[in-house]
Amino acid sequence: MGNCLLEMKGIKKYFPGIKALDGVDYTIRAGEVHALIGENGAGKSTLVKVLTGIYHPEEGKIIIQGVEVDFKNPLDSQKASIAAIHQEATMFPDLSVTENIYMGHHLKKPFPRTIDWKEMKHKTKVLLEKLELDINPDTKVKNLSVAQRHMVEIVKALSLDARIVIMDEPTSALSLKEVEDLYRIIRQLKSEGKAIVFISHKFEDIFEIADYFTVLRDGKYIGQGRVADTDVDAIIQMMVGRSLNKMFPKRAVEHGNTVLEVKRISRVGIFKDISFKLHKGEILGLFGLVGAGRSDVIQAIFGIDLKTEGEVFINGKIAEIKNPAEAMNYGIAYIPEDRQLQGTIAKMNIRENLTLPIIDKISRYSFLDSAEELKITQKFGRRMDIKASGWEQPVNDLSGGNQQKVVLAKWLATRPEILIMDEPTKGIDVATKARVHEFISVLAKQGMAILLISSEIPEILCMSDKIVVMYEGTVTGRFNRDEADSEKLLKAATGDQRQL
Repeated sequence: MGNCLLEMKGIKKYFPGIKALDGVDYTIRAGEVHALIGENGAGKSTLVKVLTGIYHPEEGKIIIQGVEVDFKNPLDSQKASIAAIHQEATMFPDLSVTENIYMGHHLKKPFPRTIDWKEMKHKTKVLLEKLELDINPDTKVKNLSVAQRHMVEIVKALSLDARIVIMDEPTSALSLKEVEDLYRIIRQLKSEGKAIVFISHKFEDIFEIADYFTVLRDGKYIGQGRVADTDVDAIIQMMVGRSLNKMFPKRAVEHGNTVLEVKRISRVGIFKDISFKLHKGEILGLFGLVGAGRSDVIQAIFGIDLKTEGEVFINGKIAEIKNPAEAMNYGIAYIPEDRQLQGTIAKMNIRENLTLPIIDKISRYSFLDSAEELKITQKFGRRMDIKASGWEQPVNDLSGGNQQKVVLAKWLATRPEILIMDEPTKGIDVATKARVHEFISVLAKQGMAILLISSEIPEILCMSDKIVVMYEGTVTGRFNRDEADSEKLLKAATGDQRQL
């Protein structure tokens, strides 16, 4: 590895009642991918915000190439050649790729001092070609895929000539092919001497691409080492302070009557002829790779989008669901994949988010029953073990795992009969995953019918009683729990019908 680019020593950052960072150390060298690992709430995001100038630490030093720096704002960090690519792309959808890449640091002509659009477009094209990306500089960002938006963020970092590039959960919404493309680009950046701060909850990413790792727990530095010298069990024990043997605590449950039946529903151009049954106490897994159409099917059932053909039955009776309110009246709750855009209202607090779907039930004559609202918030907030400074804390100030717990608590407060969960453990840490899996199992044991959508094969295999697999908007496989394996799921999910 190359010379030391960054040292963070004894970083401390406090919030009211919380030690977000308590003496954290982190070091990264040129030409190195250094994974930053920890549970949600461990302090990873706070450390990144300190490094990018969003937060100012109470104590500690930041040293860039041997020189101590003091970032007053994000611009100071950017000038120190640091760029961050966040889990949720932070771009302007109605502007072009070129405009997004050079936003905030436009190139200008020497005379007159006007923006040099021609040069910016040319340099954007050169950078895209350098990374072998087939993206037009004039394309509006809203017309790009999620993967392409991440790649544009990387190009923006290169346009800033960043030496330290922070990648926060970069593979969370990518297909297998897109992940391989990202790995190729990361290796190219390494060869150019860039330092990559790599944050991921996926161990396959860490062991494939990272050279070193640092583990945080409860805001404290726990340890670091070479990835090649460790294994998953050792890292998990550092993360949670104990061994974690039961990631998927599936309980045996006797299934009851059919609660939900979907008969040959279609939506023109999106999915076709989808059928399945869901029973009381059953966990039905819906598996497929990115773009398979799983979420589209679920949104049609929940009334977000309208199906063009087929029928949905609830407890044996046909259900005409035209919007989410009608779906809720039928006892359906839906936990969406995108918890920030669809699952919560980020600027509202925990209490407001948690009781929003049932606000009509805790109001009389247009007046909110504040005592009942607090009672429900406490009951379901504690049940989900939401870690926060209080129920008035804004949801966007919570860690990703705790945001997901708010979404879960919110829909459980509606007391549903059918719970639809779309990627319920996406972007959350291994310990929180285990708690969510345990909770799913408990709900099924209590008789709730659960439809589980996931791209993670271990999660689908270990938590589902039955599995339906989709590929390009159609069902390509159906498996009972005891006959399913990863090879069969992948064959069905990639449209390979041989030996199925």
